[in-house]
Amino acid sequence: MPHEDQRPPAAVLFDALGADYEKAFAHAPAHLAALEWLSERLPPEARVLDVGSGTGRPTAAALVGAGHSVLGVDVSPVMVELAARQVPEAEFRHADIRELPLEPESFDGVCVFFSLLQMTRAEQSALLRRLARALRPGGHLVLATVPADVEDMEVVFMGRPVRATSFAEDDAVAVVEEAGLTVLSRHRSTFTPNHPEAGPEPHLFLHCRRERTQR
Repeated sequence: MPHEDQRPPAAVLFDALGADYEKAFAHAPAHLAALEWLSERLPPEARVLDVGSGTGRPTAAALVGAGHSVLGVDVSPVMVELAARQVPEAEFRHADIRELPLEPESFDGVCVFFSLLQMTRAEQSALLRRLARALRPGGHLVLATVPADVEDMEVVFMGRPVRATSFAEDDAVAVVEEAGLTVLSRHRSTFTPNHPEAGPEPHLFLHCRRERTQR
């Protein structure tokens, strides 16, 4: 196994958090609402990619419960092990989504819940373009992020120091649209994770579609 300082920072962080992350975030109302929004637009027995799938709950669990096929990808082996145990109906891979080959037009839906924040802005933009291409025309993507104009900024997350990069709200919308997606709606909320060292967090959810005629 690589030395800890050679592993992606997200792997180190989420290996350490493990099931505590699920306890802190799994019941966030806006997250559950975004999942419902996506589920209402998926065809029967859809194929869905869950980027940064964590413990498998609530995202993969909700989608397989609705009869869909889910591929979850996470850079943390601890999270992948938890997810495979908790949601055995889904497929989970331990991989860095930035390096994982994605077949064009192979998914009906894509979930990206807070899984870009430890990537550079260039990496986030490039990944969103790849995810848009991986969607079938007419497919939908839901993206959740922290709307903030920060780049490689050290913050404390659930009591642990991490470096985060994000976009202000309008810039996040622009990046998604430049990737080839249409932002159908956006939802802003403030959520306090269920953790003794957590404070209120601004959250932004973007509900997107790949048009049938790609721009």
